[in-house]
Amino acid sequence: MFSLDLQASESEKFLFVASESKTTRFVFYIDVSTPEDGLKVLTPRVVGIDTSVSHRGSHFFIIRRSDEFFNSELLACPVDNTSATTMLIPHRESIKIQDMQLFADHLVVYERENGLSKITAFHLPAVDEPLKGLKGGQTVDLIDPIYDVEPIESLFSSSILRFSYSSLRTPSSVYDHDMNSGISVLKKIETVLGGFDSSNYTTERKWATASDGTKIPISIVYKKNLVKLDGSDPLLLYGYGSYEICLDPGFNASRLSLIDRGFIFAIAHIRGGGEMGRQWYENGKLLKKKSTFTDFIACAEYLIEQKYCSKEKLCIEGRSAGGLLIGSVLNMRPDLFKAAVAGVPFVDVVTTMLDPTIPLTTSEWEEWGDPRKEEFYFYMKSYSPVDNVKAQKYPNILVTAGLNDPRVLYSEPAKFVAKLRDTKTDDNILLFKCELGAGHFSKSGRFEKLQEDAFTYAFVMKALNMIPALVSGEE
Repeated sequence: MFSLDLQASESEKFLFVASESKTTRFVFYIDVSTPEDGLKVLTPRVVGIDTSVSHRGSHFFIIRRSDEFFNSELLACPVDNTSATTMLIPHRESIKIQDMQLFADHLVVYERENGLSKITAFHLPAVDEPLKGLKGGQTVDLIDPIYDVEPIESLFSSSILRFSYSSLRTPSSVYDHDMNSGISVLKKIETVLGGFDSSNYTTERKWATASDGTKIPISIVYKKNLVKLDGSDPLLLYGYGSYEICLDPGFNASRLSLIDRGFIFAIAHIRGGGEMGRQWYENGKLLKKKSTFTDFIACAEYLIEQKYCSKEKLCIEGRSAGGLLIGSVLNMRPDLFKAAVAGVPFVDVVTTMLDPTIPLTTSEWEEWGDPRKEEFYFYMKSYSPVDNVKAQKYPNILVTAGLNDPRVLYSEPAKFVAKLRDTKTDDNILLFKCELGAGHFSKSGRFEKLQEDAFTYAFVMKALNMIPALVSGEE
């Protein structure tokens, strides 16, 4: 299934029309000075090749990904001869090209290396000079050992690059980086009330070892002087691991409610996501999907072994496809966890993928596989949470749904909860919370979202016996 995307070049000289699926993307262009000429092909349609484009001067710039060059390469071609490409940055197995941003005199490349984003600015030759390659790129220095950085729209004619930055302990910030001097200036930082001081928090990156020997990065934050790191601290481990989505370790003020109570918060950057490059994603989808779940279990076991927490203090959370992760690991290793939160979880994989009348099903076959084919059917059924609930003890579980959710129908989590109630052998909490006015992305409105976070955190603390019982007569 293909969709169309329309965007203007930073130079405002061209409009690009892209047709894209989950694995293929090809681009047409329109010269805005001669729109009567109509669409022209810039990158032809080739199954498995994904291209993104931009423009400056007499050249188009192209990021191209294929099965062979899975982490992408960066090329340029003359506007009047799009088949005559010049290699600017070749494919590298350890560095993924994510995006680019063009300026009148500079090219900015956003890449991922060793699980983290980086920004490199290159000075370009004058427009009338030949473009033979890129030399002497300047990497922007960032503050924390783990962080999240995102591009912000900047003026094409300027030498100032604007980007947003945050980390697990640094609130969302806006920086202006002078690409000529190499100096970054903080322009704005999110205000956090309650006497917040980032120096009171510690961030770490650790590596768990998966069952096949692969090293899995974990991002960690906690408040100094509150945690003992002797196995007695409560810990919330978050995961997703699908669609090549990167769970970069950015700031969330709501999370402080837990961290300031002595919680450790951790993110498992498991396969199926895109944190470690394109192959990281490819090795966690289709007939390799189970590596997503075993990676998460390996991260949980590592945190226990290294005394960040114990089984009695370990809580886990995931939403949507991350809810599939939570449901699957609960079936596989319920003994590892004290509590679990599965938000709008995709837990009835086989049934949903067999129904092409559901809006997203056919496009999702490129992520999960087509269960009309025997190989995919039995593989999906071997991990689909609804199909693998067992007569065993489960931890405390909160499952949420949205009545108006078009992506994960509320019937999926409801079916999962019903199966758990009928099958599990423990007396732990199993709570199903269906929001009657919400869709896939929770309630709209700032305070409604805060209320949902508060409910989730209260459930986790209740499961850990961190909420004192009411004394008779109190309300």
